[in-house]
Amino acid sequence: PPLSVETVAVANQRSRHWGWLGHLNLLTAFSILVVYCVVAGWVLFYLYGAISGSLTGFDAQQSTAHFTLLLADGWTMTLWSVIALLLTGMIIYQSLEDGIERAVTFLMPLLFALLLSLVVFNAFAGGLPETISYLFAPDWSKVGPQTVLIAVGQAFFSIGVGMAGMMMFGAYLPQHISIGSSAVVIVVADTMVALVAGLVIFPMVFANGLAPASGAGLIFQTLPVAFAQMPGGLVVSVVFFLLLSVAAITSMVGLSEPLAAWLGERFGWHRRKASIVLVVIAAAVGQLSVLSYNHWSEVGAWGRSLNVWMDFVPNQVFLPLGGLFIAIFAGWMVHREQAKQELALADVKMFNAWHNLVRFVVVPAVAIIFVFGVAE
Repeated sequence: PPLSVETVAVANQRSRHWGWLGHLNLLTAFSILVVYCVVAGWVLFYLYGAISGSLTGFDAQQSTAHFTLLLADGWTMTLWSVIALLLTGMIIYQSLEDGIERAVTFLMPLLFALLLSLVVFNAFAGGLPETISYLFAPDWSKVGPQTVLIAVGQAFFSIGVGMAGMMMFGAYLPQHISIGSSAVVIVVADTMVALVAGLVIFPMVFANGLAPASGAGLIFQTLPVAFAQMPGGLVVSVVFFLLLSVAAITSMVGLSEPLAAWLGERFGWHRRKASIVLVVIAAAVGQLSVLSYNHWSEVGAWGRSLNVWMDFVPNQVFLPLGGLFIAIFAGWMVHREQAKQELALADVKMFNAWHNLVRFVVVPAVAIIFVFGVAE
């Protein structure tokens, strides 16, 4: 990514120092990876628990205690985060065709199939009416600058904006593929999967009379209680955590690929060596995230703990900041004709709309959201 941005900048008679934007994207990807690998480790740990049957029969107190014990056990979290990194490393260790392409060709259809199977299950198990009301009934009193900033960070994370992944995968696209059309497909597919995921998770919560939570509490404390109460809960829990594991590993592949590619390019390493080095470094730095949940839980600064900082900085600072400067670069630094050629949008009006939106709407909007969100 740094060299890519620098090359495009020079081709458009701009300063080669724009390459710093690629470095910011890589820093963002790495900052998220070392936190995300720990969360992915939790998912794999719970998948193992679902398969082994150790999650059966949980009530609310037992489920909370089980997750609390996991967070206090640094060795267990380290083990499973390393396993998550090793699975990711095994994919990017291979060539593009044998690694990422083969993995995605298998894992993404599997993810969709698991999602749909759980939606069908929920259609008969109950909880859908309450879910629809919970997800889609607006409450504007809860929407403010911080909410929008979190939403922007989530959107950027979900589709890979501002973390080098899209630059990397975009570079692998054949020349005849339209970037604009691909972007539309990605956004629509991502949004639909997110909505379907909501229809998978919350009906289980409401059908079993549980209160909806957010974040880790929902996945690792509330849902195990729902699985314990529902008919066939053992099978459903295995399918659910398998689904979550697939989503976690594919996300980690998207974070890791540009980092491994940069290591290979920067130091002249083969893809395999770069992948191994990345896994080792990420596992080592990931210990900061592991420790932030237990031994270093009291460590912090300016009213935020280390754990909060490790989540806040990459997701709500680096991501929107990277996205903002990508928009500035694409809208104002890249010549109009080159942008038009690269996007390959068939409709000129559509390109004009995109160009004006990026320049006059996206840039100021993300800047305002970022400033107000961070200031809150």
